Amino acid sequence: MVEEGGVDGGSDEAESEAESAEEWLLQAQKLVPVALEKATEVKVFPGRWKMIVSKLEQLPPRLSDLFSHPCFSKNVLCKEQLQAVLNSLKEAIELAELCVREKFEGKLWIQSDLDSLSGKLDLNLHDCAVLIKTGMLGEATLPLLLSGCSLQQESTDYSNIRELLARLLIGHMEAKHRALDSLVEILKEDDDNVLSVFGRNNVAALVQLLTATSLRIREKTITIICMLVESGSCENWLVSEGVLPPLIRLVESGSAVAKEKAVISLQRLSMPADTARAIVGHGGVQPLIELCKTGDSVSQAAAACALKNISAVPEVRQTLAEEGITRVMISLVDRGILLGSKEYAAECLQNLTASNEALRRSVIAEGGLRCILAHLDGPLPQEYAVGALRNLVSSVSMEVLLSLGFLPRIVHVLKLGSLGAQQAAASAICRVCSSPDMKKLIGEAKCIPLLIKLLEAKTNSVREVAAQAISSLMTLSQNCRELKRDEKSVPNLVQLLDPSPQNTAKKYAVACLGLLSSSRKCKKLMISYGAIGYLKKLAEMDIPGAKKLVEKLERGKLKSLFSRK
Repeated sequence: MVEEGGVDGGSDEAESEAESAEEWLLQAQKLVPVALEKATEVKVFPGRWKMIVSKLEQLPPRLSDLFSHPCFSKNVLCKEQLQAVLNSLKEAIELAELCVREKFEGKLWIQSDLDSLSGKLDLNLHDCAVLIKTGMLGEATLPLLLSGCSLQQESTDYSNIRELLARLLIGHMEAKHRALDSLVEILKEDDDNVLSVFGRNNVAALVQLLTATSLRIREKTITIICMLVESGSCENWLVSEGVLPPLIRLVESGSAVAKEKAVISLQRLSMPADTARAIVGHGGVQPLIELCKTGDSVSQAAAACALKNISAVPEVRQTLAEEGITRVMISLVDRGILLGSKEYAAECLQNLTASNEALRRSVIAEGGLRCILAHLDGPLPQEYAVGALRNLVSSVSMEVLLSLGFLPRIVHVLKLGSLGAQQAAASAICRVCSSPDMKKLIGEAKCIPLLIKLLEAKTNSVREVAAQAISSLMTLSQNCRELKRDEKSVPNLVQLLDPSPQNTAKKYAVACLGLLSSSRKCKKLMISYGAIGYLKKLAEMDIPGAKKLVEKLERGKLKSLFSRK
């Protein structure tokens, strides 16, 4: 049994601890040749004993490595390891004596004991090597208070945390389970301290524990991994150490707790494109899709978000479609448990339909356009559903769009949607107003005043697409007249003549103002708001229409001057 050791003990206590470690080492070194001699005398079960002898022969150099380390006498893990080696040696001697005398109760019984001994020796050799190779002996030198083999957390200083992390790498499963328990509790209260000393070896140990046979260990391990992922720590290490396959298996067949933590972890890990591709390669799409169908609200939202992240990678979109993602995402937009699930599904559909006509047709055939339009009836329409709509409008006829209520939804978005949604709505208008009939209907739906107001947005990309939509609609005289009547149209468009490179709306502003210049009132307004100065600079930049418009305005200015005289 490991002796209890306090962190604050005096020099005498430290010396006693040192003597104990050296004494245990001495005992182990004495017992190795005894165990080897006894083992070589055994005649029964020769295959098993040959393997045990081979492992016993590897112990002396490992023990020597431990003894030569400067922290040998200070590290509680080293002392525990020596005790474990001693126990294995004593068991080897005892079993060898039984086999020599052939005084055992049944062959199956003794064979099981020999296999167990072989496993213990494997663990001893592995743990001794890990203590040396990982630098663990130098990191965890202050012992936790121990009661038997149980851990009692007294503080969260770095030494205690390092020791708990070290226990993930060595020892039997029950000890690892207790270490996981302590780590979970510390992480809940003091995650910064734990994360600051986490190393790649600890991450690798956690990943290995995800496949442990014990359900409790898997659940505790995935809880810690989920905390690591959510904190933004160790993500690259986790992926490189092979965390994705066991996470996917937990999503597929883990307990409810394990599924939720695993899918939340995948949600975060799937953000980089390389990891998203790897999730697809490891067969992660189908378990995520199934969780979208059957999971609780949290798991469903996390699975939808992970699939949304994956769908952002263009080259995997066809694979996603073949796995049946289209119908599931449409169903989530329609009947998702949480609003978040609906929005993730809408963004996923936006990604899938961004550049693939076949996927656009598939979404439309599955009823996706109807569901997306219905989703826009909410009080604050969001960007991604409107983005999906924008991608789909060019793939259906005007008659279909009108029958599904496209126009009132677009007006609703332009009035009440988020800024991103309004931008996507303006972009959708650009895509559908190819025919005079559609332009007329859009104008009659009172979209033009809403687009003029959108020219005041602070975001350049929003102003640009609004100006583009207006310039497309203005080619119809009826819409042009409405624009002339709106008192904000000219000042807002003149503001977009700014020649700076950041202003990408200027070419559309020039086109719109050119069409408005047939009105004497509009020309006067353009001049009064300083359009001539802007247009001269744009003419020097060869912006189409700028030179012609500035000449027209200057002629009008001269006529006005002469008429006053």
